[in-house]
Amino acid sequence: MRFRALRTDLSSAVSNVSRAVSAKATIPALEGVLIKAYNGSLEISGYDLEIGIVTSIEATVMEEGEIVVSARLFNDIIRKLPEEIVSIETDDRMITYIHSGAADYQIVGINSAEYPELPNVEEKCAMTVNAEIFKNMIRQTVFATSDNMAKPIYTGSLFEIKDGLFKIVAVDGFRMAIREENVDSDIEAKFVVPAKTQNEILKLITDNKKDVSMIVGQRHITFKIENYSIVSRLLEGNFLDYKMPPSAATQFVISTRVLASSVERMALLTSEKIQSPVRCSISADEIKLSCSTSVGRANDMIPASVTGSDVEIGFNNRYLLDALKNADTDEVRVLLNGSLQPMIIRPVSGRSFTFLVVPMRLAAE
Repeated sequence: MRFRALRTDLSSAVSNVSRAVSAKATIPALEGVLIKAYNGSLEISGYDLEIGIVTSIEATVMEEGEIVVSARLFNDIIRKLPEEIVSIETDDRMITYIHSGAADYQIVGINSAEYPELPNVEEKCAMTVNAEIFKNMIRQTVFATSDNMAKPIYTGSLFEIKDGLFKIVAVDGFRMAIREENVDSDIEAKFVVPAKTQNEILKLITDNKKDVSMIVGQRHITFKIENYSIVSRLLEGNFLDYKMPPSAATQFVISTRVLASSVERMALLTSEKIQSPVRCSISADEIKLSCSTSVGRANDMIPASVTGSDVEIGFNNRYLLDALKNADTDEVRVLLNGSLQPMIIRPVSGRSFTFLVVPMRLAAE
């Protein structure tokens, strides 16, 4: 194999696909990137048996071929080369020669036959969605996925498409996030996408005006983002029934920033070692917040016009702040059904997003 390519194009491609490369793998080839040089372009792949990222860049190919090289080492070398044009050649012993300006490297490669094939996704259904909308939908829900492998299904988000409505739902046992958008699609599908895959999608979407394509298979899904393809396994299992309560005993509209700032002030007395709920006492015309820990006590008050019953409820400050910081509106509507049911946070009008935060039991003061 022998080719020339632009250093910046090669570096960007290798850097992005390397995020799908295993740091430590039982198969040595999985710690590398697969480079294929054919028909005037390079196809570069990274794969860890769960997620694969593939892209292609233009190149001058003098001799076609394939090689696997260490992702970390190859990426470091390409980034630090002195010239914009990079020449790369391999020999029969799998030695890879890298030349740019006065700099030369020789690194040991691996035969491409040892690299596992990425899954071939047989299309069951497909849909396109605007990149900016999709990015916001993921950003506003992925924070609520679980990192507890005891229930792997919740380490991903439920994607549900039905009757022209696209929903993403994430839950970790302490909170839930739901984001929905109308889409021009008549497909009906439900599948669970790992959080890791969604985070890679967020990093690869750079042009918000483009569309993202989803090709859904039986056990895998492909996302096409500009000149990148992400192939991911789907999570299997039964996802939580996320139906919302039909009404609320208590509700109010409040500035998102004002409520978040007050919760942050209460959280100053907490830490990883010192945990205590933020106590919210909600009455007709005000919301009193307080927090008491071994290092002290804090109190705050926010004027509010509350309809319904008075209620006193406690929350983990981080979970509540995560919800408020991912709301994309200046004001939110907060709904409550007593001190033991989750707080529901929605936009003032519509239901484009819904966040649920499970309360913490309060000790008697």
